[in-house]
Amino acid sequence: MSKQARVAVWLLIVLAGCTTPRRKAESGRAPDWESPDLPKPVQPAPPPPARTPPPRLVEPEPTETWISLDHWSRLNGFGPPARISLFPLKCVLTTAGGLLSAEAGSRTARWNGSAIHLGFTPRVAGGGLLVHALDVRKNFIPLLDAAPALAGTDRVIVLDPGHGGGNTGAKSVFNGADEKELTLDWAKRLQPLLEARGWIVFLTRANDVEVPLTERVAFGEQHRADLFVSLHFNSSFPRQEEAGLETYCLTPVGMPSNLTRGYDDDPVQDFPNNAFDAQNLQYALRLHRALLQVNGHQDRGVRRARFLGVLRGQNRPAVLLEAGYLSNPREARQIADPGYRQALAEAVARALE
Repeated sequence: MSKQARVAVWLLIVLAGCTTPRRKAESGRAPDWESPDLPKPVQPAPPPPARTPPPRLVEPEPTETWISLDHWSRLNGFGPPARISLFPLKCVLTTAGGLLSAEAGSRTARWNGSAIHLGFTPRVAGGGLLVHALDVRKNFIPLLDAAPALAGTDRVIVLDPGHGGGNTGAKSVFNGADEKELTLDWAKRLQPLLEARGWIVFLTRANDVEVPLTERVAFGEQHRADLFVSLHFNSSFPRQEEAGLETYCLTPVGMPSNLTRGYDDDPVQDFPNNAFDAQNLQYALRLHRALLQVNGHQDRGVRRARFLGVLRGQNRPAVLLEAGYLSNPREARQIADPGYRQALAEAVARALE
């Protein structure tokens, strides 16, 4: 064989070796698309489970007047109320939202410790506590129900600094300041805090002018407010011992008011604002509890009244705050402090966050 032929044969052998099949992958080795060294395809997250709305609380029958608190509690799955006192009989319901207590002979119930004034005095019958059906509908169910919902969607609030102009309101026994000055200062401190939280804020008055109650109501209608909050300070002059916070909303139809102040309190009267009975109470309690954190828990309760003309005609949830007594020397000194009024403003803003 010539030298050229031997070279050609050698080249064929080398080239044949280059095409020798590779060994099969070792048994058990994962294919490349499942290799632990490579990221696996991202699986879509399962959709969150649908939220089941809480069951509606059982309302008393239209024909019922007095109902057993024990029976109503069991109907709603709360179990029997705990009896923490027998003389007088005092019962506490334990619910998902907190504790609700009522007492025979007292129109003051408590929701998570805060005082709520009832329309009718609970009584004892058959060894158990009876509560009025209207209190169940208009007080207990709104308290145990969901958080308040705004009637509109624009988050428009009207702040109503009480009094103004010739209507000076109460006078401080500490420094002689008029209520009208203090409520306006409170409103002006509150306005930017609410705006920073997404509210559109209007004031019924921005200076020392007298605004009739009818115009204050019309102002809320003109601006299509979702919520109306009237700001006040209290007085029992010449008595100086009264102290603490009171928060008011309109009395529901059929229920007597907690305070009348000479107003002809007719239970059958039905006002525009009565369409918002539940939200009124829910907002009143939320604001009341926030202010209690500022004044040291001097709690005079959430109350119902018809004499407050600034509330009756409102076509939206409406609340009136009485943030302390200008006739009480200690509270009057507190209210005179700008830092304290700032704290009141911050408390309201947090409650409406």
